[in-house]
Amino acid sequence: MKAIACFLVALAISSAAAQQLKPTQADPCQAKGKMVADVTYCDRYWECIDGVAEQFDCPNGLVFAGRARGLLENCDYPWRGDSCEGKQLANTPISVGPCDWKYGIFGHESSCIRYWTCWNSTATEQFCIGGLLYNEEKHACDWPEAVEGCQKHPLCKDDANGNVPLGKSCNRYWACQGGYPRLQRCPATLVFDKRSLRCTNPPTEDCEAPPPPPPEDDPNAPAGPAFVEEEEPAAPAPLV
Repeated sequence: MKAIACFLVALAISSAAAQQLKPTQADPCQAKGKMVADVTYCDRYWECIDGVAEQFDCPNGLVFAGRARGLLENCDYPWRGDSCEGKQLANTPISVGPCDWKYGIFGHESSCIRYWTCWNSTATEQFCIGGLLYNEEKHACDWPEAVEGCQKHPLCKDDANGNVPLGKSCNRYWACQGGYPRLQRCPATLVFDKRSLRCTNPPTEDCEAPPPPPPEDDPNAPAGPAFVEEEEPAAPAPLV
């Protein structure tokens, strides 16, 4: 008798849960994986737990990806799939600082080489390397020519990936990568040629060969003439 009563209670609970499902909503308890996407919202899904269909929402900023898939709790970034095609979002953004959503990857507010990764509203600043710029459409670093509307540094206005002389310096120069300058030094014994814009063997029209250092085994040997450069300017301020 007690077993029958328990069965009736379980049946009642199951029936109540089933009533929550829309007529067009698939029942997770009838699905092979016991988990299905919501028919209307891409950031919501249903899971069958102990024979009862229960509704779950993805963490803010993520969408349903499938059982044991994605980054967190069966959910992933929206751009990694097509689960939102023809659907809506059940949740509204929870914005904290540079994070438009609690989870996601977002462009920097004033820099083309920086971006933010947000995890539970904790923002971590990231940098694109190797001359790449952040592409907001791809949510990843990309080649400069594929990133539109990105302001470049004035030093690199003529060639976004070229070299620029550094004042009267004979061994230092600016190397532009994606429109942003990075201070570089020529290898030992070479000087920067302001005509060819590359490191080359001296002498050039502007620079003589640097004097060799004194022999290491003779600390009392007189040093040769000092190879003095004019004071170099500080690194240009980044566009941040």
